[in-house]
Amino acid sequence: MSALTDLRIGETAILVALDLPESVQNYLMHMGFVPNAMVTALRRAPAGDPTVYGIDGMEIALRRETARAIRVKGTGGSRVTGPFDQESNYRELAEAIR
Repeated sequence: MSALTDLRIGETAILVALDLPESVQNYLMHMGFVPNAMVTALRRAPAGDPTVYGIDGMEIALRRETARAIRVKGTGGSRVTGPFDQESNYRELAEAIR
């Protein structure tokens, strides 16, 4: 088990628990952060915080402090690629510049 902040962009994990105050837990649970939900790290702000996560068809930005308190378990190395995969896009851009 690890923290949501451990996901790299494009990785998906299964939500296990929210170690947050009850009011914050309730708010996030209403937005889909419930046990066994699949959550994907989609993109990060240029400064690294917040990170946008995809869950239940929605995109939700969470600050590192909040995401650190959300426990997830891996899905066996599942990695999503696409236009929102910033790490891949940066590598491609760097190669194009060279």
